[in-house]
Amino acid sequence: MKNISILGSTGSLGSNTLRVIESFPRRFNVVGLSAYKNVKLLAGQIKRFKPACVAVKDEAKAQELLKLIGPGRVKVYTGQDGLVKLATLNEIDLVIIAVVGSAGLLPTLEAIEAGKNVGTANKESLIMAGKLIAQRAKKKKVLILPLDSEHNAIFQCLQGREKKEIKRLILTGSGGPFKDKKKETLSSVTPEEALRHPRWKMGQKVTIDSASLMNKGLEVIEASCLFDVPPEKIDVLIHPEAVIHSLVEFIDGTILALLGVTDMRLAIQFVLTYPERLNSTLPFLELDRVKTLTFERPDYEKFPALKLCYKAAKSGGTAPAVLNGANEEAVDLFLRKEIKFTGIVQVVKRVVNAHKRIDNPRIKDILKADKWAREKAIKNYELGIKD
Repeated sequence: MKNISILGSTGSLGSNTLRVIESFPRRFNVVGLSAYKNVKLLAGQIKRFKPACVAVKDEAKAQELLKLIGPGRVKVYTGQDGLVKLATLNEIDLVIIAVVGSAGLLPTLEAIEAGKNVGTANKESLIMAGKLIAQRAKKKKVLILPLDSEHNAIFQCLQGREKKEIKRLILTGSGGPFKDKKKETLSSVTPEEALRHPRWKMGQKVTIDSASLMNKGLEVIEASCLFDVPPEKIDVLIHPEAVIHSLVEFIDGTILALLGVTDMRLAIQFVLTYPERLNSTLPFLELDRVKTLTFERPDYEKFPALKLCYKAAKSGGTAPAVLNGANEEAVDLFLRKEIKFTGIVQVVKRVVNAHKRIDNPRIKDILKADKWAREKAIKNYELGIKD
């Protein structure tokens, strides 16, 4: 029986993690769950999985939760301290980091310090402090298991292989909802249009990032940190069928690819059961129905976010944290219809260009850079730089 704590259990990935756990009732025990605002869904999860403790946004949400479940049923923690508490409980074997945004950084670091293996889909923490996270994990001899399908695929393809054998990593992406849309029409797209992803059902922020291909760029930064590979050895390919989740090319010319159904539960189950593989309740991939697999290079002119991310990855230091913080704020502005879709990258670019990078940053430097980037992004908007 493996004891699990899930930070962000009411989101898409967190909810799907619980669906996988439900398929293996004798294998997993849910010890901790957290939600930001959706206490109604959290209350249902508490009744179903009976965790020892939970965390919510603040005291008001805690009181709202207690009205739904009654007192004495579970320990309730709040805020960032609550997330850290859930990530460091003595009895847990694996922490699933499924929260969105920079809120995942400190719980990830504290989980590692506590000697816990971490399954993460929180790309923001890896982008902000990926090298620091990797260094601490190596020192503490704990595993960082990627939950995103692309990095999970690369992780699996690299099992038993040496880093010196890698020629390049190839991240695949469906191309998002605007793959075939003309560049000059992108400034007029709405949040509703950008949220209609052709393949994946995800949270709002990551779906908007997928529409701009910012998501692929952020994944390049993640992959560089997770697998200790320079960004110039990481390529992005558009693969609309979303059957091949990513590939690794080796120095002898061999390419290993991981194929599977388009369902995030495939990667989730691998992380939960690692290093074992268990029978899956998911549909299996039927290659005769796939018929064709197509690939094309991304249009860097139409989707400039990719180029911006490569630049930040090569710069290193606090540059990725600044890019990430500015992007979070810019995406929020777009979702509120205060800037255009094309304004997202323009705001981020201005913030990144104004930043004075710090090399080999400490955690306080990273957090300071993140805060500065967010304030600068808002200031750019307030000054009228909207597209």
